[in-house]
Parts: sequence; structure tokens; C-alpha cells
Amino acid sequence: MTVTKSNLYKVMHDRKSVRKYDENYKIPQEQLEELLVEATSAPSSSNLQPWRFIVIQDEAMKKELRAIANNQEQVETSSAVIAVLGDTKMYENAESIFTKNFDLGYINEATKDLMINNSMNLYSQLPQEVLKNIVTFDAGLISMQIMLLAKDMGYDTVPMGGFNKEAFTKHFELADHIVPVILIAIGKAAAPAYNSSRIELEHIAKFM
Repeated sequence: MTVTKSNLYKVMHDRKSVRKYDENYKIPQEQLEELLVEATSAPSSSNLQPWRFIVIQDEAMKKELRAIANNQEQVETSSAVIAVLGDTKMYENAESIFTKNFDLGYINEATKDLMINNSMNLYSQLPQEVLKNIVTFDAGLISMQIMLLAKDMGYDTVPMGGFNKEAFTKHFELADHIVPVILIAIGKAAAPAYNSSRIELEHIAKFM
């Protein structure tokens, strides 16, 4: 049996990290909204969906952000920068999330009550550092989904973990429970990305 090379396969391999963007091209906000709505189909810990977003499109604000993001050119020249954040108080949304699942007929009432109680009891007792690790992991899942969807829509992206998170938090006046995780520049490529090799499977995987 071989892997069926579907459109997803093509999108995965066509997606590259682009750092040169057409600074005159602006993605319509409704397309950015559509992108994020579709991306939220990503999985998350206990389905608590801790991701939060700041979408920076304003030119002056992108210029300010560039200084926070180690002067990376793509912050300013891309159509937008999607800041992916994590909410360490995501468990406070458990009741609304699982009640909605119940209302939609996805779960029964007993499961709804169990999931609400379990989420509140477990996550509210976890140390902040553990919660930060959880939301960072979940932010990574949705970030990859954002980049694949963007490529499928005809746009290019590059993820950036290299930025001053303390300065970002201060600049955007984030609450204590909101953690900045990654910045994703998105737009139309002005130059192709470099190809890159991958480590052979025999060096990174064991089959037991």
C-alpha cells in the first residue's frame, strides 16, 4: 500500500517558509476571518480550545511589532501577522463549550456534566507552568493548521518563535493568563522560499 497523494499531500509539500512578501498586496479581512474559523477545527487538550489571536494588519502597528520581533522584515512587508496566543484559564470556558456540544447533540447530558466537572477540577489545580506548556502545545497544533490552510488559499506564511515575548505582552497589554506563543506572517510571496532537506527516517524513528 502506498500513500495516496491527495491535495493535502501537495499542500503539505508546497508549503515553505516565505520571508519575502509583496508589501502592496493586502489580504481581505474576511478571508483572514475565514482562515481562522476553519483552523479552529484543530484538536486541543480536553477540547478547551485555548488559542486566542491578534491579527495585526495596520502598517504602523506592524512597524512597531518588527522592533519586538528581532527586526524580521516579513513582519512589516507581509499582509498581516497572526499572533497565536494561549489562554491558561481556558478551563473557565468548559461549561459553555460542553453545553454547546450537548445542545448540538454531540454528547449526552451525563457526559456534558462529567466533562465540565473534570475540566474545572483538573486544570484549575495545575501549576501555571504546566498550563503554559499545555496551551503552547495546542497553539502549535492550530498554527500548523493555519499555515496549511493559508497555502491552500493561495497565500504563503512563515512561523516566528523568535520575538521578545515580554515586550509583546507589554505592548499589547495582555492579561496575565494570556501567553504569546508564535507569530505567523501571511501574504503573497515576492520571492520563492528555499527548499530544505529532511533527516532520514532511520535516524529519527524506531518501529517496535
